[in-house]
Amino acid sequence: MIGPNATTDTSVGQLSEQPLVIDRSEHGISRKQFSPNAIKVLYRLKEGGFDAYLVGGCIRDILLGQQPKDFDVVTNATPEQIKKLFRNCRLIGRRFRLAHIVFGREVIEVATMRGHHEAEPSKNQVSQSSEHGQLLRDNVFGSIEEDAERRDFSINALYYSINDFCIYDYANGINAIKAKQIELIGDPETRYREDPVRMLRAVRFATKLDMSIAPKTEKPISQLADLLDHIPPARLFEEVLKLFLNGKAEANFLMLRQYGLFKALFPALDRILDNSNDDFAEKFIVQMFRNTDKRINDEKKVTPAFIFAALLWLPLLKVSKKLQQQEQLSEYDAFAQAMNKVLSENAQHIAVPKRFTLGARDIWHIQQRLDKRAGQRAYRLTQQPRFKAAYDFLLLRVQAGEQQHNELADWWTSYLSKDINGQKELVKALGNQGGPSGRRRTRRRKKPAE
Repeated sequence: MIGPNATTDTSVGQLSEQPLVIDRSEHGISRKQFSPNAIKVLYRLKEGGFDAYLVGGCIRDILLGQQPKDFDVVTNATPEQIKKLFRNCRLIGRRFRLAHIVFGREVIEVATMRGHHEAEPSKNQVSQSSEHGQLLRDNVFGSIEEDAERRDFSINALYYSINDFCIYDYANGINAIKAKQIELIGDPETRYREDPVRMLRAVRFATKLDMSIAPKTEKPISQLADLLDHIPPARLFEEVLKLFLNGKAEANFLMLRQYGLFKALFPALDRILDNSNDDFAEKFIVQMFRNTDKRINDEKKVTPAFIFAALLWLPLLKVSKKLQQQEQLSEYDAFAQAMNKVLSENAQHIAVPKRFTLGARDIWHIQQRLDKRAGQRAYRLTQQPRFKAAYDFLLLRVQAGEQQHNELADWWTSYLSKDINGQKELVKALGNQGGPSGRRRTRRRKKPAE
């Protein structure tokens, strides 16, 4: 989609003194490919006397022949000035103030052009860094040239102007797209220290866009992976969803493991994967992500509760077994205590909302009840809201190698495929199997009062 003349000698990932200007005839992008609401925002800002550009992922994706999910705008208007122009605007963010322009279910994100932290900020602009170099406050505004330098990757420093319909390339992003490389703008270690989440974004962009991470951008990742420990757990939850709910979960998982990033997200599981004597643990997680990718690419629903249930399943079993041995607890009590312990420890790294941890608990609980099928038990179990997810979880376990549950999985598959009469016959055929273990207690009848 990019014209043959749209090149420059500037090395990829480095800012040029003057942007490469790609006119309409060269880039071939039509305004029809943009969200109408994004165009409305651009023109409203222009009429208000401000400069405004579509920027980043939406331009990159269209150049790559993909359909953008979001359309982001950058402007020299401050958040407060943006809010005055749009009645449907809400300001969000502390680390960097953003404006969200709401059009029903679509939100156009508008950011003020960022500036350098070395400059003396005004009273309305705040910059703050941690001892590790991480930016805690980033509300320093600047010019479009400064904003381009503050962008993370060269492929995201592409600006589309409605004044002349040209694309302005400040970091040789066009050549990065042609070279199929993900490269940070500026010094990689400094940029990762500013925001360690960029390491996760590098992985996600590489798999999403079928690109490789450039050598200089790749080199510091493994040694800086521990910086993710300083990222708020709520923010890491959002990043995990982006990594594992985009149809590239398996590839992202393998690359996260390759660079040592997975241990910052799920340290307990990472230790199990490193120390497992067999390949079941790896097969279980890879199969889960493979199944997830297939469902997403088939446009089927995937709940984060299932993903977190799978990612914490092996740590759960390990802790449960340890509690049984050390505390002399019953299997049921050890399992219940292990759930609380594993979820509590995980929350220190990733803040999973309660609606998803409750879902994971239900999936785990049902695993213990799937072999109790006599009488009305099978029917009642299928009425549980999370039963289908729990059934899929059982199939996943068998797929990954738990052949001892093969017969149970086949029984439930057959049960779910039959009508009510067929289901009753299956339960009847169980005989004494599939019922509660141990002797059945009988109530003593009270003697009638004389």
